[in-house]
Amino acid sequence: MKIFPCVIGLGYVGLPIFLRLQKKFKTVGFDNNHDRILELNKRIDRNKEFKKNELYFKNNSIVSYSLEEIKNCNFYIVAVPTPIYKNNKPNISVLKLVSENLSSILKKNDIVFYESTVYPGITDFLAKNILSKRSKFKLGIDFYVGYSPERINPGDKIHTIEKISKIVSLDCNRKDIINKVYKVYNLLTKKIVFTKKIKEAETAKVIENTQRDLNIALMNEILVFCEKLKLDFHLVKKLASTKWNFLNFKPGLSPI
Repeated sequence: MKIFPCVIGLGYVGLPIFLRLQKKFKTVGFDNNHDRILELNKRIDRNKEFKKNELYFKNNSIVSYSLEEIKNCNFYIVAVPTPIYKNNKPNISVLKLVSENLSSILKKNDIVFYESTVYPGITDFLAKNILSKRSKFKLGIDFYVGYSPERINPGDKIHTIEKISKIVSLDCNRKDIINKVYKVYNLLTKKIVFTKKIKEAETAKVIENTQRDLNIALMNEILVFCEKLKLDFHLVKKLASTKWNFLNFKPGLSPI
């Protein structure tokens, strides 16, 4: 069976994935934001990550906000946001909604990959309690679910998706399914780190974000006390960075 991918969520993460996949496969990009779809069809990226000449669609690929357009796809990549509530608890309502919609069109041997930032266990929860329960299909027998944490850094033109290592996790022993996964993700990057441990992959993403946020927070504090002591923050950072193991993070409090 031919691979017919669908990328759900065409933001900072989903759009680069869609653009790379449609170079080889007929691909559907789905987003429930009607304005976003209209803009992309006019080759306009409101996030200004891609220019008009980079937004050509190949292999009869399309972008759409209609579920009807994605029902015949067989490899779904979910790249929707996972914000937090005011009480700092994760909001996975969009992930749940997407999974509910997918469960209504899921077919035998379909593959679903989640790319969204989640806490350990969410992929398993969505697969068993929504996709499997609602579709009546058996996970790991009738359909397959994996997790590949996104590592897109908006605005970064150096560490683009094709140049970075990408974790791909799938608990499956079927060679044909694993081969399909490799065929899809090899179009995104040749640096695939494969594992069967989905929860460990989810946890790795949490650690990546935590480490980054802690270091940015530290630089924020250094910036604040430099300003209070009337010190040249740029010079302080420049001098500190001469040490071989200095982590060159920028503060998030100002555009430095």
